[in-house]
Amino acid sequence: MKTLRDSAAMRWLALLLLAMGMFCSYIFMDILSPIKDLMLTQRGWDSTAFGTMQGSETFLNVFVFFLIFAGIILDKMGVRFTALLSGAVMLAGALIKYYAVSESFIGSGVETWFTENLNYIPVFDELGVSPFYQGMPASAKVAACGFMIFGCGVEMAGITVSRGIVKWFKGREMALAMGSEMALARLGVATCMIFSPFFAKLGGSVDVSRSVAFGLVLLCIAMMMFIVYFFMDAKLDAQTGEAEEGDEPFKISDIGQILSSSGFWLVSLLCVLYYSAIFPFQKYAVEMLQCNLTFSAVSPDSFWASSTVTIVQYFFMLLVAITAFASNFAKNKRTGYLMDFTALAFLIVYCYMGYARQSAESVFAVFPLLAMGITPKLGKYVDYKGKAATMLILGSVLLIACHLTFAFVLPLFSGNVVGGFIVAYITILVLGASFSLVPASLWPSVPKLVDAKIIGSAYALIFWIQNIGLWLFPLLIGKVLDKTNPGVTDPTQLNYVWPLVMLASLGLVALFIGILLKVVDKKKGYGLELPNIKE
Repeated sequence: MKTLRDSAAMRWLALLLLAMGMFCSYIFMDILSPIKDLMLTQRGWDSTAFGTMQGSETFLNVFVFFLIFAGIILDKMGVRFTALLSGAVMLAGALIKYYAVSESFIGSGVETWFTENLNYIPVFDELGVSPFYQGMPASAKVAACGFMIFGCGVEMAGITVSRGIVKWFKGREMALAMGSEMALARLGVATCMIFSPFFAKLGGSVDVSRSVAFGLVLLCIAMMMFIVYFFMDAKLDAQTGEAEEGDEPFKISDIGQILSSSGFWLVSLLCVLYYSAIFPFQKYAVEMLQCNLTFSAVSPDSFWASSTVTIVQYFFMLLVAITAFASNFAKNKRTGYLMDFTALAFLIVYCYMGYARQSAESVFAVFPLLAMGITPKLGKYVDYKGKAATMLILGSVLLIACHLTFAFVLPLFSGNVVGGFIVAYITILVLGASFSLVPASLWPSVPKLVDAKIIGSAYALIFWIQNIGLWLFPLLIGKVLDKTNPGVTDPTQLNYVWPLVMLASLGLVALFIGILLKVVDKKKGYGLELPNIKE
């Protein structure tokens, strides 16, 4: 009997629903990143407070082991239930974060209580891993609490989406599907960079809570996407006779089985290194550009200073994303090349608009655009040709080169407006491309390392290990910035060299582990270099 999974249209519709949910969650994840300077002026958050709040997203996942429980829930309850649960948890956390940065929080009893309390947490303070500290603004503390809850939901959604893609695409174009999902999800990063400052400054008055409200509305849309997916997935199970729960109950020994795989550990380490060098960087990237690029004042009466230009520029961003992504599905090479050329033309227009606006956030927003075009191509290559481990090594090399360029080359163009913008655009695009190698090659490798029955738990363990880095490095970047810039009060005058060197060192370690993974794969025959689709 032909099922929904056998229909390419239905298969890709299921993927679209999951990807749109992650697209919305990615926007909220970085909603405050492009307005870090406003959080300082409007709410009194210095780099340490900002970094501590940003790192709190993964605190419960790491130290309360929520992600491990999420993996067990996923294996026990299935994709449908866990998708809805993750959406509800994200919404709950987002509401708390919105209240924390809203005007109604200022002067409230909640602000007074958080100012006077949670300045010392036994055990966590002794270990140096407390999510709060003495003198941390109350709004940052409450925002951190909300972000912790949101982080539980978004990471649960991440492992659920990965498991859902495996369910719908195993034995088919799985790497292409995972690459496509991440390409669309990362468009959320660009959307956030464009619209978060737009809403914060809308109407000539600054209100940072408007940015968070924008993200909150999108999370409601994500919940709707997961609800539609729920019914599609239920119909698929009715057709196939598959149960949502695993055939066998979860056992602690399953985790032992996963942890005994050397390939699993190497993939997990690669994951935490890659993501720690990218996601924490995203939270500071706009400010880093503000510190290293030379910006000229734009006339407030010109088109480039209007709110209309934000909409127009985002329209061109969508044209880049759509044409670049669609080129992967062109029926012939000539059409594909034409669409790639069209995407490049739109990209040049977008970059010019960012230059004309003299806007750091719109410069960094190009981050996922090259990835939109090449991530599905890389995924397709892994599906039909293999070489996943080799791609991870290449990604590490590009990661190192990009962070070192930001640290040592970009500052050389201080005063050179055009040259600085060109270097920034190229480096950001390459960094996005390097990151696209991860979903296209790393995530589809996991099913080759563990039994299908416990793949939810395997993804959860990888995400838990990844979350350690995502908790630690936003915090470290903030602390390093404050320590290496004593007395600097202007957020556009910070020296970012040492945080960037720290991130480049993560790429160096990832390069070594990538080479080791390739050796282990050859020795143990995991098949990471082999194609996913057997012809």
